Amino acid sequence: MRRGFYSASPLNKPKPAVAPQPLPKPEQPRVAETPKPTWRSRYKRHEKPILFLAGAALAAALVVTHAALTPPPQPVTQDDIDQAVLRTLESKPLPSPAVKAYQAVRSSIVRVRATLEDDSAHGATGSGVVIVDKGVILTSLHVVSGASSVRVQFEDGMEAEADIIRKQPEMDLAILQAKQIPDDLRAATLRSAKQLTEGEHVTAVGFPFGIGPSVSHGVISGLKREYRSPDGERVLSNLIQFDAAANPGSSGGPLVNASGEVIGIVTAILATSEKAGFAGIAFAVPIEMAAGAAGLPPF
Repeated sequence: MRRGFYSASPLNKPKPAVAPQPLPKPEQPRVAETPKPTWRSRYKRHEKPILFLAGAALAAALVVTHAALTPPPQPVTQDDIDQAVLRTLESKPLPSPAVKAYQAVRSSIVRVRATLEDDSAHGATGSGVVIVDKGVILTSLHVVSGASSVRVQFEDGMEAEADIIRKQPEMDLAILQAKQIPDDLRAATLRSAKQLTEGEHVTAVGFPFGIGPSVSHGVISGLKREYRSPDGERVLSNLIQFDAAANPGSSGGPLVNASGEVIGIVTAILATSEKAGFAGIAFAVPIEMAAGAAGLPPF
């Protein structure tokens, strides 16, 4: 064996160079995939607005359909109105003018009783109407003329003494003041007689022959009439003539129009016999004169 040389041996054989291996790449974190929204999820998310819109659309469709199917309203004619009024009157008849008039004044009507000075056992009976709710009463002067005392009876049955506080002989009128009055006393409503016409409905309320209150109904027969009493002692002018029944005892009561307003004070009847029964002609003093006698303001 040569010096300086050595023989290769498996033990001393150089190892071949190993190429470096690449490091494995780190695993990327996995991101959870979001599931695509379905129609059910979309519906649940917008359920309330969808229902609201659907309801509004349905309502609008119903309105449009109803409008399209409903015929246009027909114009109301005068004949339609007349027919409706006629059906109402047939099913619910209106009260008569006399009923309406009486209901309006019934609480203001009083019976007047006068005791005469020369005979305490007898006296005159007439009618009256309250014109001021403090107990001021209008009646005919001839009912209380010569009386030593006067008593009035109200609708509720209460009786009270009354004083004669004013007289107007030229119109046969007297004003009484009751000394006691009911708590709920009502005065009648007065209406000017200047606009009256012949044929107008009127109602007379009073105590004929002491019976009452009695109601009679008629019409105005004439205006600006004159009346002269059988004995010639009384001459009255500018009177209202009417044909509603009036008899002794009706004097002093109110003559009422169809609205229940007092237009006059009954003062006399035209008798055809000595018994002084009603002959269909009676007279009333226009309320303007009667109100003036009571000191009320003019119409």
